[in-house]
Amino acid sequence: MIDRLLSPRLLEALGDSPAVALLGPRQSGKTTLALEVGAKQGALYLDLESEADRAKLAMPELYLADHADRLVILDEVHRAPGLFPVLRGIIDRGRRAGRVAGQFLLLGSASLELLKQSGETLAGRIAYLELGPLNALETQPRPLDELWVRGGFPGSLLARSDARSLRWRQDFIRTYLERDIPQFGPRIAAETLRRFWTMLAHHQGGLLNTAQFARNLGVDAKTAASYLDLLVDLLLVRRLPPWHGNLNKRLVKSPKVFIRDSGLAHALLGIPDRETLLSHPVLGQSWECFVIENLLAAAPAQVEAHFYRSSAGAEIDLLLSWPSGILWAIEIKRSLAPKLERGFHAACADLQPKRRFVVYPGTDRFSVAEGVEALPLRGLAERLGEASRG
Repeated sequence: MIDRLLSPRLLEALGDSPAVALLGPRQSGKTTLALEVGAKQGALYLDLESEADRAKLAMPELYLADHADRLVILDEVHRAPGLFPVLRGIIDRGRRAGRVAGQFLLLGSASLELLKQSGETLAGRIAYLELGPLNALETQPRPLDELWVRGGFPGSLLARSDARSLRWRQDFIRTYLERDIPQFGPRIAAETLRRFWTMLAHHQGGLLNTAQFARNLGVDAKTAASYLDLLVDLLLVRRLPPWHGNLNKRLVKSPKVFIRDSGLAHALLGIPDRETLLSHPVLGQSWECFVIENLLAAAPAQVEAHFYRSSAGAEIDLLLSWPSGILWAIEIKRSLAPKLERGFHAACADLQPKRRFVVYPGTDRFSVAEGVEALPLRGLAERLGEASRG
């Protein structure tokens, strides 16, 4: 069992809110974490992909009322949208009876669908948490490059060989395309969506150009945008927004897009192992996106992430904005002897971030310029994790 960083926050949310929604892509470990937490509280677990469990909820008010004194875990709850009004009634009756927290834990694979369904009926009664694949802090002391190449899905990372890991990811992609994605939107040809997903892998970390994707796919821009929205909604792709401060600068306005799990990106590109990755053109962008995703997994929930780029060439790979207004500027390098470029210094002159870091693949910490510290990914992730717990 690998301890998940989200576990304390999940327990805290269950202690504060009547319902908690745990979002994350399939196979990221939501059910395992929920069962681990539920075992400590004597929870009842229902999988709504199981016909037997769905049959128990044929009359949900009666069935759930019989278990009103227990935490009820509902897995793949988006498959039963009609259940949400029932949950609202049960939660409100529980509140009147003095049970103000810890009634339901809802697990779902699609953020937008679950947010829409729950937000319409459970407003003020539900908290939301997101569980991604395993990250750099959770997988210590495993080599970081293994996590980078294979990605953080447990079935892939813990496979007995690189070949088995790649096969798991290929099967995962096929299952999503042929079974899971059709559940969440209009019918999309699996081969078309695979081409689009593969285009994103080749474009890993690049600026979004919907028109170019549309031309390459032979569809209109609105259709290409809907494909991207779907993959973002399924928590498989991230749109990293540009920073738009009140500056007298011409700034890039398009978001960066990348596949959130590096292992899936490598599978789409046919990269089977570390040696192949090190000679592949996507190497630098893959490393940058891997670092960004792991830092965001460790960062406090209230921290907002951006990148910064001006038309004059000033650039910061990752800009973290804290609620107090403080900025952290993070440059990402694949070199063991990282050197800062003029664009980073120019961007820092524009924004005046309080903290400045360079993340690189080594193990030491050292100063690369006045006020700029170079450190490993896990070192900066630990700092963010401490800030999150604090």
